[in-house]
Amino acid sequence: MSLPAVLDQRLAAAGLDAAAVEALVAAALAEDLAGGVDVTSEAVIAADDVAVADFGSRARGVVAGLPIAWAVLWIATGGSVDVDERVLDGMRVEPGTIVLSATGPTRSLLTAERTALNLLGHLSGIATLTRAWVDAIAGSGAAIRDTRKTTPGLRMLEKYAVRCGGGVNHRMSLSDAALIKDNHVVAAGGVAAAFRSVRAAFPQLPVEVECDTVEQVDEALGVGADLILLDNMSLESIRAAVALVDARGSSCRLEASGGLTLANAAAVAATGVDYLSVGALTHSAPVFDIGVDLRAVDLGAVDLGAVDLRARSSDAADD
Repeated sequence: MSLPAVLDQRLAAAGLDAAAVEALVAAALAEDLAGGVDVTSEAVIAADDVAVADFGSRARGVVAGLPIAWAVLWIATGGSVDVDERVLDGMRVEPGTIVLSATGPTRSLLTAERTALNLLGHLSGIATLTRAWVDAIAGSGAAIRDTRKTTPGLRMLEKYAVRCGGGVNHRMSLSDAALIKDNHVVAAGGVAAAFRSVRAAFPQLPVEVECDTVEQVDEALGVGADLILLDNMSLESIRAAVALVDARGSSCRLEASGGLTLANAAAVAATGVDYLSVGALTHSAPVFDIGVDLRAVDLGAVDLGAVDLRARSSDAADD
């Protein structure tokens, strides 16, 4: 079923495509049911039973994916749900914080529980890890950037979670920017040849060049690269690349990649690079611990036949 207009607006404001979110959520729920029903809930819970499901944080971190969880609940209940977001995506939370409450048919809430938690925990884990990297380089002027090392089918959501954590996105696909890597250089016969070929074929797109040495950086600058990825370079080589860009008065931006850890992030950022590229944000983020607890609801307070969905933020500061 279609998502409500207010949720469509929330997703659009987050830079997410509502139709794509709806399709993804529907597929996830269908996968969990496998063409059948939630046999446990059907057997144990009366069809007319109503409850409140409180989604609560069990750890300290950054929340991401609340509108996605809302979409899961909406579709699973056929729109018979009242959703109250207690915090906003991107907020830090402490253990015990209720991030979202949903009132609806108990069977449907339990059917939706695991799918909603899978997505909410995964995205909040990415946001939490991203915030740790952002905090590690605070004050340097550099930014934490993600990669295309994402879970197939979840790139849109995972990159949204990176933004919730304070990071910035690299290209979303192979078609919206060019990245000339070592294998492209080999195939083309050199950095300059590869760059000129891309620029000629797609003059409107930004072109990034991956470089392993300072000599390659010099070559990439010479042909007019917009962005240079410094792959697995030592701190000494990174500093030399930054100095080379400065000496040329170039506007080319530099992105450090490879061998980065939270322990050395500040030192790399202090070299003067513009970005730190961190694939671990999306391919290795631990799941953030969120749980669901059911509680009774005052039936006189809720009209499930004419639900007015709400999205309210708490008084908690968004830092």
